[in-house]
Amino acid sequence: MIDMTYPGAVPMHKVNFDAKSEYDMIQNYKVLQEVFNKLKIDKHIEVNRLVKGRPLDNLEFLQWLKRYCDSVNGGIMNENYDPVERRLKGGKERNSKGSLKSSKSLQANNLHNLASGDAAGINKNTVSKQGKTGVAASSSEVRALSKEITDLKLSVDLLEKERDFYFAKLRDIEILCQSTKVENHPMAVVIKKILYAADAKESALDEAQEFISQSVDNGETEEANEEETD
Repeated sequence: MIDMTYPGAVPMHKVNFDAKSEYDMIQNYKVLQEVFNKLKIDKHIEVNRLVKGRPLDNLEFLQWLKRYCDSVNGGIMNENYDPVERRLKGGKERNSKGSLKSSKSLQANNLHNLASGDAAGINKNTVSKQGKTGVAASSSEVRALSKEITDLKLSVDLLEKERDFYFAKLRDIEILCQSTKVENHPMAVVIKKILYAADAKESALDEAQEFISQSVDNGETEEANEEETD
């Protein structure tokens, strides 16, 4: 997403798309943090939390990243950006740097193969097949990641809609309980006690039920006194 938003800012050859261990993941996040610093993006990446793979931590970071990129490009994706091509290019750059460290025996073997027409033809077919296989694998991986992001976005949208629905209900109840006609009614008082309870770990229901019981008992006592007076 950052590479699409800021073309050329991410050194793709340093990104390990096959990272499995925490060490490899940390190296990738270091690359991302370096890019953030270069672009003066004021965001500290909680690497130690993200590499644990907990869905909530990664979802929060992904949401922030999506909002940031949307704020830069106005929510419009670059249609000319090809993530598969960028990954393959990064892989070629990484492989070309690694090939400089090849042994002399391997170089001699390659020269011998190039000297033979048949060997050259076989090598060409092999490279072609490997290239097609790599592109197919990368395309499949990108599609899988895109589907995962879409599923996560749908889940978040549903959760936000459900949250807004119940919040609106609670707000209506609060407004009703604050009206002058019922604000001192025992039921309105206990509802506000529950709504305004500061500690989420302790339910205010017990206190509210006790208040209702006392109010009912007081009301019955007052009625009995009025009957005796009559």
